[in-house]
Amino acid sequence: MNSLPLKLALLAGLGLTFAGVVYAPPAAAQVSVGVGINVGPPAPRYERVPPPRAGYVWAPGYWRWNGRRHVWAGGYWVHARPGYHYRPAYWAHGRGGWRFRQGYWGR
Repeated sequence: MNSLPLKLALLAGLGLTFAGVVYAPPAAAQVSVGVGINVGPPAPRYERVPPPRAGYVWAPGYWRWNGRRHVWAGGYWVHARPGYHYRPAYWAHGRGGWRFRQGYWGR
């Protein structure tokens, strides 16, 4: 019996297994961070938005929680993603208190 077809089948199986382990779809790379607290954020600060930059979108500043109090995080430029719209970070109030939602790209 010829062992070449068996070797080729094993090699193909190993290749498919390796490809399955290495492949990660783009959605799996996204991370969501949420923080829940009972203290609401102060009113947003006024920020002067700099002049537009080609290929970038301005992400406005927001209040972040440092474990004891709210601290202002100033706005910054984010690389534009064609076909997407940037949704800035925000605080939402719900039954469990205030929850922080990180900025993200949406369609």
